[in-house]
Amino acid sequence: MTSSSLVSVPIDEIRVDTPLPVPLYDSGGQLLAAAGQIIASRQELERLVDQGVGLFIHEEHTKAYRRAYVEHLHAMVEQNSRLGEIADSQFVSAFHGMDPMRARAQQPEQVLDWLDLQAFAHSVLREPESDEFLRRLQLLQREIIRHARHHPDLSLFAWHYLASIETRRYSATHAIFVSVMCSVAAREVLHWPEATIASLTAAALTMNLGMMPLQDELAQQLSPVTADQQSQIDVHATQSAIMLESAGVKNRAWLTAVRQHHTAGPGRIEGRPVGYDLARLIRRADIFAAQLSPRAGREPVEPARAMKALYRDERGDVDEAGAALIKAVGIYSPGSMVKLASNEIGVVLRRGAKTTEPTVAVVIKKDGIPTADPIIRETSQPSTKVVASIPRRMVKVNIPLSKLSTLVQRPVVR
Repeated sequence: MTSSSLVSVPIDEIRVDTPLPVPLYDSGGQLLAAAGQIIASRQELERLVDQGVGLFIHEEHTKAYRRAYVEHLHAMVEQNSRLGEIADSQFVSAFHGMDPMRARAQQPEQVLDWLDLQAFAHSVLREPESDEFLRRLQLLQREIIRHARHHPDLSLFAWHYLASIETRRYSATHAIFVSVMCSVAAREVLHWPEATIASLTAAALTMNLGMMPLQDELAQQLSPVTADQQSQIDVHATQSAIMLESAGVKNRAWLTAVRQHHTAGPGRIEGRPVGYDLARLIRRADIFAAQLSPRAGREPVEPARAMKALYRDERGDVDEAGAALIKAVGIYSPGSMVKLASNEIGVVLRRGAKTTEPTVAVVIKKDGIPTADPIIRETSQPSTKVVASIPRRMVKVNIPLSKLSTLVQRPVVR
């Protein structure tokens, strides 16, 4: 084994008193501990580090390594572990750990990115009082911006997909979905500078900081909103900004966008103070994403209907922020379900040259039988054009996100 095939692993990512998911090697490729071996204590682990001048795993084991730690993090969340413990866990860093540049070059679109980002966001955004909050938030934001810049269709697809099925971690999923939509619209349509996009993404992630637990509670709640809950909702924008300032945020555009994300009125998307421009774009994306997401007490709105509602503002005029989002995301956004003129039903994978002509993966044939393997269609042709948006609840085929994500880059069958 050559040293070039090894990936460095921080000591804090290794669990003690638990079987190792993959072998550990020293800097020269010599085996230090086999897969399944239990390292009994921190002291024993430190001795291995000293012995091997660091800890390493083979690059072919990175997928198994990451999966083991992401599964552990998810288990902690499901078991209601203390959120501080989860956020501080060595396993939270699975998505950016090891040697991230090499890992991303090898598997830049690995589906675990979406799942561990979701869990990481869930823990980070619920503990803004943590001393490590801004550092963790920066890590989260950096990953979201990276995906949105380099793989916009895949990012839109993954977060729309998760938003349409997720209720347990609604608040975190919603925050990321809004961030991704705003980031793509700001970069591809509005052509805002990267510094402004960074402020925009940060504001979208933290707009509901003052009511994150309540958001998750309401997503599961069948009864009407109580008076106490409504009070929290009414002040959450101001409370979120106060919490950010207490955490050390000094970016005025970010703070203004958070404060105004429910009150930024209609009008030109540019020309006002930057924070208000950000707030308006966030507000429109926020409404759209909320309509798409299921709640215990209501069904989601069909994506095409929700998207078309963005086109007009509160006065009935064309809304610049909404129009930018439509142009960026498409009428039939990645992750939504549609019916084709061929009577086939599929899921939108990526945007097309026109907002009404996405690339679709057919999952149900025209005879109503699920496809053995999804078929990719180009909807610019009359015979396969999109004729309707379909509520996800009406599509009984359940295809894992991991499989669907790989289809985004698959060639089109005409």
